[in-house]
Order: sequence, then C-alpha cells, then structure tokens
Amino acid sequence: MTLRLDERDAEALRRRAAREGRSRQELAREAVRASIERTSRRELLDEVLDEQLLRYPGALERLGR
Repeated sequence: MTLRLDERDAEALRRRAAREGRSRQELAREAVRASIERTSRRELLDEVLDEQLLRYPGALERLGR
C-alpha cells in the first residue's frame, strides 16, 4: 500500500516523527488504528442506542420531559 499525502500533511508528519523520535510509518499506522477504533466504538454505540430506543420508547419519552 502506498500512502500519498499533500505537502502540508507530509511535512507535519515528518516534523512530528522527528520530534518524537519515531518513524513516519509508525505514526501513520498508529493513526489508522486509532481511527478504526474510534469508528468501531461509535458504530457499536449507534447500534445499541438504535436497539434500545425501539425497546423503551415510553421511558425515553418520560425522561425527555
């Protein structure tokens, strides 16, 4: 896989890697993993909320008052 960044992002990544003493590749992998984790959590929460909203509409309506 090849990751292409615009000059601004590439330079920001280069500076951060130098500052942290890590490779650009390591930082990119970490960012991808973090993004996937955040998205996965959000999707799971959305699924649970959708299910619970359908199960308890009356209670949720009363709580909203």
